Amino acid sequence: MEKGPDMLSQTQGAPRMLVGDSIRSRQVKRLIDKLGASRWPVLVLGETGTGKEVAARTIHQMNPEGPFVTIDCSALVGTIMESELFGHVKGAFTGAVGQKTGLIEAANGGTAFFDEIGELPLDLQAKLLRVLQEKEFRPVGSLFPRRSDFRIIAATNRDLSREVERGTFRRDLYYRLNVVNLKLPPLRDRKEDIPMLVDHFLEVYGSGHRLAQETMDALVSYDWPGNVRELENCIQNMVAVHTGPLLTRTDLPSSIQNHLFARKAQALSVAVGSVGTPAMHLAKVEAAPSPQDPPVLPLVELEKRAIRQALEYTRGDRGIAASLLGIGRTTLYRKLKEYELAC
Repeated sequence: MEKGPDMLSQTQGAPRMLVGDSIRSRQVKRLIDKLGASRWPVLVLGETGTGKEVAARTIHQMNPEGPFVTIDCSALVGTIMESELFGHVKGAFTGAVGQKTGLIEAANGGTAFFDEIGELPLDLQAKLLRVLQEKEFRPVGSLFPRRSDFRIIAATNRDLSREVERGTFRRDLYYRLNVVNLKLPPLRDRKEDIPMLVDHFLEVYGSGHRLAQETMDALVSYDWPGNVRELENCIQNMVAVHTGPLLTRTDLPSSIQNHLFARKAQALSVAVGSVGTPAMHLAKVEAAPSPQDPPVLPLVELEKRAIRQALEYTRGDRGIAASLLGIGRTTLYRKLKEYELAC
């Protein structure tokens, strides 16, 4: 699973299933049913936490021929990338004391799931394209090709068509992967599924726990930037910290509490602003930018500010901050280092 049950989930000892009965959830399930009967390449799109790996596993399990191999492209770093993907022979490089089977070969006859495919470097994109076209590859240091025939399912939270135009993703590989497009909706666009998801997670993690109606109302009002993974974490937190059985609004994690407080403060601000006072108008004038301020900030400064604000809003949770910013977690780490931001 994609670090959690997410949109598609599994109960303990039960098969994976689609949790939710909204129109969008039913559409996703119908398409997964169709994809499970074929071996076409699938590109799974969706924000972090929407369940892309679980969707891929579900497609594979509907016709479970061969192994299911997960390849986390964001975790492939440095010089070991090619060796992890294609393997190597003994003596191929310093430290290669024996032969290693790569993930590409391990997926032979089954399904290779390329998670965060947008993070794969261009040179490895070219080699992956050759594997998909010719069904063969060469381990690092080997003179002889080997064969591997597998179904590919790739996932990303990026807009790959935009990455193609920017030159960071190969156009030919994009068309090879994007035969069938499966888009997983964010939780904020299917809030009617939240009660069913909550019941599911309480069944998995709870011990007779149940939610007060005010608690459920608070969960439905929240936009869930971390999607169902964040909702799962929320239920786990409440079950772990509070003996229950009734979980009230005060039992919610601090992130949800902060959201409720901010929403109430915003409503109060709007109500007060509609009346207005001379002091408030004076404060607005004093807060206005001076004529000496630059009309446009450099993009780098805007990006720094956005990163700081996202990390402040999520209280340092880099995974959720990356989701809010619309970038991968690896990209966020790189930018924190590049801009020397101690967040």
